[in-house]
Amino acid sequence: MRETKKTTRSQWLVNAAMIAALYVVLTFAQNTLLPGTASMPVQFRVAEVVTIFALYTSAAIPGLTVGCIIANLSSIAALGAYDLIFGSLASLCAALAMYALRKVRWLRLPIAAALMPALMNGIFVGFELDFFFINAWRFDFFDFLLQGGLVALGELGVLFVLGLPLSVLMEKRFGRFLKLAG
Repeated sequence: MRETKKTTRSQWLVNAAMIAALYVVLTFAQNTLLPGTASMPVQFRVAEVVTIFALYTSAAIPGLTVGCIIANLSSIAALGAYDLIFGSLASLCAALAMYALRKVRWLRLPIAAALMPALMNGIFVGFELDFFFINAWRFDFFDFLLQGGLVALGELGVLFVLGLPLSVLMEKRFGRFLKLAG
């Protein structure tokens, strides 16, 4: 019995590490091929498609958070430590919310869960951009809405154009396995 628990815990850690690595590799590859597109205010960070894994395993929560931290280290020169804090906090909150909403479906799609990265990144990163970069340590509600809306728009693009089709494909191909992994 003890070996089973240890193996299960080990599998969970490996899954978290693989999700983190996939997020980092996708972000670095995108920034290499299309410089800046994964870290601009209106971004289409392809790695955000990996957030869909939060629908299927709790290992995605630390995996996405750590992956975001490592990926954001590449933009620390431009954005300072702020993005490490706010971007990673947004990823953590989005992954937690997605996991909590994983069974909520509309038209058989996890739409509520797919909205969470847009909502969290819109709020956290929108605040970061407004407060630290646009208005130099001053909060402006209109600028916050603008910046947050632009960030959320990019997130919605990734999750609705790539993420939801990926979830449909995964559930069709690996449905039985995903239920066991959940």
